[in-house]
Amino acid sequence: MKSILILLAVVLGIAVFARSCGDSKKSSEIKKENETIMDSKNVKEVYFAGGCFWGTEHFFQQIRGVVGTEVGYANGNKTNPTYEEVVSHTTGFAETVKVKYDPEQVDLKLLIDLYFKTIDPTSLNQQGNDRGDQYRTGIYSTDKATEAIVKEEVQKLAKNYSKPVVVETIPLKNFYRAEDYHQDYLDKNPGGYCHIEPGLFEMAKNANPLPKAKYQKQDKKVLKEKLTAEQYRVTQENATEMPYQNEYDKEFREGIYVDITTGEPLFVSTDKFESGCGWPSFSKPITKNVIDEKLDRSAGMTRVEVRSKTGDAHLGHVFTDGPKDKGGLRYCINSASLKFIPKAEMEKKGYAEYLPLLEKK
Repeated sequence: MKSILILLAVVLGIAVFARSCGDSKKSSEIKKENETIMDSKNVKEVYFAGGCFWGTEHFFQQIRGVVGTEVGYANGNKTNPTYEEVVSHTTGFAETVKVKYDPEQVDLKLLIDLYFKTIDPTSLNQQGNDRGDQYRTGIYSTDKATEAIVKEEVQKLAKNYSKPVVVETIPLKNFYRAEDYHQDYLDKNPGGYCHIEPGLFEMAKNANPLPKAKYQKQDKKVLKEKLTAEQYRVTQENATEMPYQNEYDKEFREGIYVDITTGEPLFVSTDKFESGCGWPSFSKPITKNVIDEKLDRSAGMTRVEVRSKTGDAHLGHVFTDGPKDKGGLRYCINSASLKFIPKAEMEKKGYAEYLPLLEKK
């Protein structure tokens, strides 16, 4: 079936299945986003045979955490087979997709579960309109740890079927890259043949959403109710509280200081020092990633304003008159922009991961 459609697609430029196989532009954008250059130590690979590899590759390209794909021929009995040799049923190869994924972004078990939605795992050598041993189903691994997860997950999923599941769960013996025209086929030919139900592509896009940010900017209406008048005035209207008459100027207990509007940690007590200016002073934030620094020409002065990056709350200003042995900076911060969490309460309030920062160096 697929062989006939290859010829028709080349000669006639078929567009009949355009809606079924996804939007080419969107798919390309997703693929480029997923194929971000990553540290190779974070990338693992697994091989999925699921019928026609055009659709199987396109499906996996939609999943966040999949960082690369390649179609080819797996577990056959000759070297460098051609497509014509594979479809002759004499080489024992299965049309297979090499899937490279970042385990910190997507779990292998989720990939297996999603793969099962694209196949009939009880059908031997047939998926959709395609028949032949090259269309058999299988998940092939290159290491013992992956193989164990694959076998366990497939056995678990098999309990959902009344017929025997015939998905192969064996090590990868060999894999040869398919011809160039097979690579990213549905990106290049959005009207090409596809055995996977079109709604599954959209499902794959949404199957592994980005985790919700732990700390989020709050609506001003919410903040108006949540904060004191001074806290709101300082964080939302760029005001400055009175020196010496604020909550944390003389606070030197161990702990962390978090954004009053979001709860995100900003400063740690080990970086706090007595500057004599009348406001809490720190030599540095926990990390530069939690703050923004902006030129401020208000009040007839030229200063560098400090704002929380997530909450976009005004915190104070940074100056270059801080202790030289601590880097020479002084982050002069309004107490009204902060909430202090004592060391004894950090674990209870969800800040246990920051406790090592309090260890004296």
